[in-house]
Amino acid sequence: MNRDLIEVYKILTGKENIDPAQLFESTDSNYNLCGHHLKLHKQPCRLDIQKYFFSQRIMNEWNVLLATIVDALSVNTFKRRLDEHYRNMEN
Repeated sequence: MNRDLIEVYKILTGKENIDPAQLFESTDSNYNLCGHHLKLHKQPCRLDIQKYFFSQRIMNEWNVLLATIVDALSVNTFKRRLDEHYRNMEN
């Protein structure tokens, strides 16, 4: 899961040469009152197989991340904060 979250971070922050609009739809910031500013809108899946696509399976995990993790300025900082977050959840 961490690798997927790292890839989403890189795509959404322009660190990968992939157009985020091809994979994700951002939520309307007017309705996003808590959490981080890069939350994604999850479309309902018509087919069972669609829920296993990368762009669908990662959204729930991504949307619950803390703003302090998502707002990292570099990939290494994001990785470190993500690791700390999961380590704290285990305790």
